[in-house]
Amino acid sequence: MSGRQLSSWEATRLVTAREIKVKIRDKAFLISTAFLLIFAVLGTVLPSFFDGGPTSVAVVAGTSTEPLTAAGLEVREVADAAEAERLVRDGEVDSAVVGGVVLAMEDAPDDVVSALSTEPEVRLLDADVLSATLAFLIPYLFAMTFFFTSLMFGLQIAQSVTEEKQTRIVEILVSSVPPRVLLTGKVLAGAILAFGQIALLALVAVAGLRFTGGETDGDVSLLKLLAPAIGWFLPFFVVGFVLLAGMWAVAGALVSRQEDINSASTPVQLTIMLPFFGVIFLSGNPLAMTIMSYVPFSAPIAMPVRLFTGDAAGWEPIVSLVVLVLAAAGMLIAAARLYEGSLLRTNGRTSLAQAWRSREALPG
Repeated sequence: MSGRQLSSWEATRLVTAREIKVKIRDKAFLISTAFLLIFAVLGTVLPSFFDGGPTSVAVVAGTSTEPLTAAGLEVREVADAAEAERLVRDGEVDSAVVGGVVLAMEDAPDDVVSALSTEPEVRLLDADVLSATLAFLIPYLFAMTFFFTSLMFGLQIAQSVTEEKQTRIVEILVSSVPPRVLLTGKVLAGAILAFGQIALLALVAVAGLRFTGGETDGDVSLLKLLAPAIGWFLPFFVVGFVLLAGMWAVAGALVSRQEDINSASTPVQLTIMLPFFGVIFLSGNPLAMTIMSYVPFSAPIAMPVRLFTGDAAGWEPIVSLVVLVLAAAGMLIAAARLYEGSLLRTNGRTSLAQAWRSREALPG
């Protein structure tokens, strides 16, 4: 070893790498990631299995089956009308077409009737409109993703900081690297892990949609409509997570016992929960969504949702992201001071005022 002192960037990289290595070896983290991936697979694949597949139709041989086949129905040719009726009664097919009459047991098969009917040409003036269900679900999924990821990874950051204080490991760490480097490394590690988990979920969900054919809603390409919103959601997610991660780290540094984290982190939890419920309940209010698009704590959810629904002008996400970046930078500066002022205080809970006024004489 040459004894050369590490630069701040080199020390930050070491701390970040250490945090990532510790976390990816943690069974709880691996199990939670596996469960999230399983839920993503189930959410995209199971609906197609429960759909029951195409309707089966018995048709007398010689009858034209082109309309039924073109509609994606399962066509089964039989010898005569009696055989077709028997198959319907025995439940071997869902319906039958005999002499221009559709046979079924209880409910009229709408897809068969539609395939045999002559429908007028339909021209959509707004072909990018999704069903009402998807119009609600997509914003809800954006909000849920940011909410749970920020809460789960943020809590892990706070627990890591408190654990290091409780075991006195932090006293060894700060003798080698400045507290601001520890803070930066923990925030970067959390952001990288959270982003990686979200990327995995997105890949699994897209693969599931393509496998089941669920990437379209009628004539509308769901993936095509989602692409711009997802493209903006990623930078908003990363910057928004960094903003909150700094607050979580401070919450962990203010206490000396794991049992006290919940009370110390209540303000942070509120800054995550309030925007989440705000977007969920006010998604139909254009004015409220516009305001929340520029509030740093709600912008990571509100702005991508407005981009998805087409309510945001082209310049708005740029301005909103700049505001969010400035807020995150300011929060990290304040968090570094509070973190440094409370990290070595192990005699109970430290107030924000105490941490701000009296930073410990730490290296760096």
